[in-house]
Amino acid sequence: MTWDMALALMGFAFVMSISPGPGNFLLLASGANFGFARSLPLMLGISGGFLAMVFAIGLGLGQVFDRYPQIYDVLRIVGAAYVAWMAWGLMQARGLGTAAGREIAQPIGFIQAALLQLVNPKAWAVALIVTVTYTVPQDFLTSLLLLIALFAVVNLPALSVWVLSGAALRDVLAKGNRIAVFNIAMAVLLVASMVPVLLR
Repeated sequence: MTWDMALALMGFAFVMSISPGPGNFLLLASGANFGFARSLPLMLGISGGFLAMVFAIGLGLGQVFDRYPQIYDVLRIVGAAYVAWMAWGLMQARGLGTAAGREIAQPIGFIQAALLQLVNPKAWAVALIVTVTYTVPQDFLTSLLLLIALFAVVNLPALSVWVLSGAALRDVLAKGNRIAVFNIAMAVLLVASMVPVLLR
C-alpha cells in the first residue's frame, strides 16, 4: 500500500466513521446517559464488529455476498428489527445512568454493539468497498491487516467524538425531564437512519 493510498483510506475512514448513522446515534445517546467510560464497550463493539467484517470479507466472505445478493435483503429486515428493538429500549430510559437510573437502562455492551454492525447492510457494503479498493492483490493479507489497522486508528477517535459530545450534554440533560425527551429524539433518529437502507 502506497502513502497516497493510505492517506486516501484514512480520509475515507474518517468520513464513514464520523457521519451520522445508527451506531453514532447510539454513541451520542450512551455518552449522554452513561458518560464516556461506561460507553467504551459500545464504542469498541461498533468498531470491532465492523473491522471483523472487513477481515471476514477479505478472507472470502465477499464472494458469498456476490453469489447470494438475497443476503442483503435478509440483513435489511433483521437489521431494521434489531435497531427498532434498541430504539424501543432507549425510549424507555427516563434517567441518567447513575445509581438511580441504572435500573431503567443499562449501557449497550460490546456483543450487542458488534451484532448491530453484523446486521447492518450499510456496514457490509462499506466493508466490501474498503476491502476491494484498498487491498493490494500482490500482498493481499499484509495489505488487509494494514487496512484494518489504519481504519481502527481513524475510526476510534471519530467515534469518540460522538460519545464525548453526548457526555458534554449530561449536565444540561440532568435537569427536569430533558433526558427523557433527548432519549426519545435519539430513538426516532435511530429508526429514521434505517429508512434509506430499507428503501434501497
